[in-house]
Amino acid sequence: MKTDLSKLLSISGLSGLYTYLAQVKSGALVENIETKKRSCVAMNNKISALEDISIYTDDGETKLSDVLLKMKEKLGDSPAPASKSDPSVLKKFFGEVLPDYDRDRFYVSHMKKVVDWYNIIARNASFDFGKEEDASEGQEDGASREEGASDGK
Repeated sequence: MKTDLSKLLSISGLSGLYTYLAQVKSGALVENIETKKRSCVAMNNKISALEDISIYTDDGETKLSDVLLKMKEKLGDSPAPASKSDPSVLKKFFGEVLPDYDRDRFYVSHMKKVVDWYNIIARNASFDFGKEEDASEGQEDGASREEGASDGK
């Protein structure tokens, strides 16, 4: 099953990751991916889709999805260091995973969030990132999608 990072959210003031379910009058209906508890989040909360997050590097930025995949490649089935680890442990870890991370703009507080997100995804989702497709639509249009993919679309 694919993990759609455009629907996986980080919400200010709330710990963990949430799945976007629907828009409601006062904000968004979300579900915690660990507890499966649903809640309504007001529009005044800062809501960030993981798809839109990047990590600063010396020569620009790297998408969070690419960093998570590099972490998975390095760690295999092991968890990432705990977010409460010593800052030197986190810096060393990211130095190995993303050697060109910008040491002036990618703070330890950011590293803590990324390792927390990695561990949450490892426990509750998949590192196969992509858009979720409607199952019935995928069965009906499978052949035409494969042709489109080979055309570079």
